[in-house]
Amino acid sequence: MKSADNVSRLFVCAAQKDEIGRDVAKALKFELKKQGLKTLFSGGQKRKVRVQTCNCLDLCKHCKKGPGAALIIYPEAVTYGDVRPRDAAEIVHEHLGEGRVVKRLLLD
Repeated sequence: MKSADNVSRLFVCAAQKDEIGRDVAKALKFELKKQGLKTLFSGGQKRKVRVQTCNCLDLCKHCKKGPGAALIIYPEAVTYGDVRPRDAAEIVHEHLGEGRVVKRLLLD
C-alpha cells in the first residue's frame, strides 16, 4: 500500500459550467509527463504527483472574475486561481520542478 505522505496532489475544480477545469487537469497531466515530473525527489524521498479533478473547492468568488479554474496543491496547500490550460507548463516547472510559487496565479 502506498503512503499518502509520498504523494503530491493537484486538485482542480471542475464545477464550472464550461470544461475549463477538465482542460486544466489534462494540460497539467500532459506537462508532468512532458517535463518528466510525474515523480519528484524531495528531501531524499521519491514522491508521486497526481492530478485530480474535484467538484467544488469553494473558491468561486476568486475565479468568477476570470475564465480559469481553481487549483490546490497538497501537501503544501498552495491555492491558485484563474488557472488556464496555458498556465500548466509554468505551474509544473516552477512550483513542482523548482519549488517556487507562481505568484501571478496565487490566491490569498
